[in-house]
Formats: sequence, C-alpha cells, structure tokens
Amino acid sequence: MQVMSEKGAAGDGLRERKKRATRAALAEAAVRLAAEHGVDKVTVEAISAAAGVSVRTFFNYFTTRDDAFVVIDADAGVRIRRAVLDAPAGLSPLEALREAMAAELTEAERQHELWRLHAEVLRASPHLLVRSLGAHIADETELAEAITARIRSAGGPPSASAPGTACDEERRKALDLYPRLLAAVAGAAVRVSVEHWCARQEEAAFRDVFQEVFDLLAAGLPAPTA
Repeated sequence: MQVMSEKGAAGDGLRERKKRATRAALAEAAVRLAAEHGVDKVTVEAISAAAGVSVRTFFNYFTTRDDAFVVIDADAGVRIRRAVLDAPAGLSPLEALREAMAAELTEAERQHELWRLHAEVLRASPHLLVRSLGAHIADETELAEAITARIRSAGGPPSASAPGTACDEERRKALDLYPRLLAAVAGAAVRVSVEHWCARQEEAAFRDVFQEVFDLLAAGLPAPTA
C-alpha cells in the first residue's frame, strides 16, 4: 500500500517514486499471500512473483522475509514528520500533526481492505506483532522528536536528542512528556479512526471520522451528552 499525498509525490523524483511503488507492491503481496495461506507458507519467491519482480529485487528492499510483513508503507513516518515541521507556524502541535496525518490518509477508504488484512496477519503471528510493535515505538519516538523540534522552533524549551546521537531508550528518556504523549495519542487516534470507520462505512466518510477524533482530542475529550 502506498498512502501518499499528491504534494508528497510531486516533490520526489521518478526514481524514488518507482522505488516506493516497488516496495509497496512487495509489502502488499506479502500481506495478501499471508492472509490467504498463512505466514509460514509464504516464501520470498512467492512474494516476488506476486509483485512481478525478482528475488534479488526483493532483497534490495527487505533484509529478511519477515520484514515484508511488518510495515506496509515505511516512508509514511518520514513524510508525516516532514509535514509537522513544515506546517504553518500558527498551527498548534496537535493541529499540525492532524493536518500531516490527514494528508497521508487521503487513500484510506480505498486501501482499508489491505489495512484490515495486515492487522489480521499480525494478530495471527505473534512474532510479527512484536516486530511491528518495535517499529511502531521507533517511529513514535521520531515523531515525538519532530514535535519537540517544532515546539523549540516556536520558542519552547529544547528537550530531545537529535536522531542518531543516542540509543533509542536514551532518546525516549530525553523527550518531555507533551511530545511523547502527543505522538502516542496520535497513533491511537489513527487506529481508532480506522477501526471505527471500517465497522460503519455506510454512515460516514473516513476523513469525517478522522476529523471528529481529532476534534474530540482538541476539545479535551468532553463526555458525550446522553
């Protein structure tokens, strides 16, 4: 799956777009094959054939077979962090993050079946679920660092180590509470939005559900009226 805004796509060269498309095709093929046959029965050869590339090409993108199942769009986090940092100065960190994620989720309705299959594959394979959780934590740390950088650029106090200057655990400890909480809450907001919309697709568009979730967060999660 390649969830990417037109703005993000236009800013990259043809070579990079082709590389993203190939990686996305391999990840999608891996998930669909695993959902149909079970992870243990899916080979690198089968994934490569389904994506229309060679086994050698597969290993240009993934170190091991299991890596193909873990993350559907590995570049989404990079694009979100870039958008958070580039958002207009007048937006709050929550608003900047909402807009960044909304741009990434423009294809959510079209791709929801693959999202659902991916979740099923992870739930059925505990070792992949653990790896996915590790990738999620790393991405969350980097997002919190981007939020910190945005706050710092607006005059707030510096608080996070730059990526690559410390181990992951030290980087998380260096972060203040607000950036860590916002990054974690945003991830939960996306997950809840997707799950809620998938169960009620006939009631509302995904973008409306996503917007409502962030409106509730911005309002401080007021209790609903009876």
